[in-house]
Amino acid sequence: MALLKSIATVGGFTLGSRILGFIRDILVATFLGTGWIADAFFVAFKFPNLFRRLFAEGAFNAAFVPQFAGLLESDGREAAKLFAEQALAVLLWVLLIFIILVQITMPFAMLGFAPGFVDNQAQFDLAVLLTRITFPYLLFISIVSLMAGVLNSLGKFAAAAATPILLNLCLISAITLLARYTPTPGHALAWGVAIGGMVQFVWLLVHCGRQGMWLRLRGPRMTKAVRTMIRRIIPVAIGAGVYQISLWIDTIIASFLPEGSISYLFFADRVNQLPLGVVGVAVGTALLPLLSRQIRSGDEAAAMDSQNRALEFSLFLTLPAAVALMVIAGPIISVLFERGAFDARAADATAGALAIFAVGLPAYVLVKGLASSYFAREDTVTPVKIAVVALVANVVISLALMGPFKHLGIATALAASSWINAMLLAWVLKRRGHWRPDERFKRRLPRMVVASVVMGAALYGSTIALNDLLQAGIGLRIMAVALLVVGGLAVYGLTALLTGAATKEDLARILNRSKA
Repeated sequence: MALLKSIATVGGFTLGSRILGFIRDILVATFLGTGWIADAFFVAFKFPNLFRRLFAEGAFNAAFVPQFAGLLESDGREAAKLFAEQALAVLLWVLLIFIILVQITMPFAMLGFAPGFVDNQAQFDLAVLLTRITFPYLLFISIVSLMAGVLNSLGKFAAAAATPILLNLCLISAITLLARYTPTPGHALAWGVAIGGMVQFVWLLVHCGRQGMWLRLRGPRMTKAVRTMIRRIIPVAIGAGVYQISLWIDTIIASFLPEGSISYLFFADRVNQLPLGVVGVAVGTALLPLLSRQIRSGDEAAAMDSQNRALEFSLFLTLPAAVALMVIAGPIISVLFERGAFDARAADATAGALAIFAVGLPAYVLVKGLASSYFAREDTVTPVKIAVVALVANVVISLALMGPFKHLGIATALAASSWINAMLLAWVLKRRGHWRPDERFKRRLPRMVVASVVMGAALYGSTIALNDLLQAGIGLRIMAVALLVVGGLAVYGLTALLTGAATKEDLARILNRSKA
């Protein structure tokens, strides 16, 4: 099936990126730990990424990809290429103006982003400096997102999916080579982010050219196609902005919590991002252009089947991942990060956040797949309304739980609001008749749940049996966690076959495409 092949392609490269990301995070944890310098860098890293999700992966991409894919389907490559060049011109100038303004007003922007840092002037000043270094990354990564949308619409997923690998390589080089020449490792990492954006830009520029899509730089013009895109961007931007406001509020709250809270949440999220990136991002990336073409051609039956298979595939992989992360969060965090400046106290605090994030993992992935159905139908308003409800829930729960539970309260709020978002997206789609679970989906879902629970019970028993190894030196702990992971996968795969959650052909297809 073409959809699963595309998902496997994106997921495979994302897996490679996540592995490199873990190496990067291990190095960051070793050299930075979870102190005030680490918190300052993570704020500097989050700041441009917050706007990246708004300008690039959020509003812009959701409006651009269906329109570009539709033009490919109806008017051909040249018309689609012209539209991409027009969109690039508008995006480029908007970003240039925005970045210059933020650079000039960075100290005031930091007051709004991490006001809790004001009590530590050195931390506040460092956060301002590091964010000024990282912020140009927004320009390059936004253009990268546009070019990725072009390549994905052409059915070429590999080059775009490989771009995060380049960023991780730049950050690894920064922490291992550049850090010896900078005042702190945080300075080196900030420069690594900026350089990584430039490297990703050049990479995709070359690959677009190989597909005959050299995008020329034009003067910005408000053509009919661009005006249509902007009309569609506005509601999605509001929706994406709502989500980013939610993250912004979480950062504000965390900046008032004890030192290290931002770092605990960052490292926990990095582990949680492995299944989210490999499955969720892959599903959303592959599904949106496919649904756009199927709906544009009037093939609603094919679109419905694509939606069901994407959600089924997502849950088949994320349900066991969520259970595993909840059960063995402690051993995973200990093996990955507990060394150097990252002590046992930091490991325990991070493991608690990871276990809670994992509760929301299936919801995070479902949102990616369900939102594609709205965007493919050029409905950019409904997800905004749903996002507002999720935002309110997140803020209310965060404020209610931050006092007694500190950073764990923020993690709980994010998980709960993600489930609210996913359930509302599914309910509205079903009510409109744009999605209904088919018999295969309804038959397999409860069996996936059973297989995941059985695997979770096996993992829990195994942690007790391997307790001595999990408390030993790093070599034995790595071996114990590897045994847990491999054993968990084996138990889940066998139980899935026995219960009918999957067939031998399904598992073989997943394994073969993962190797490819």
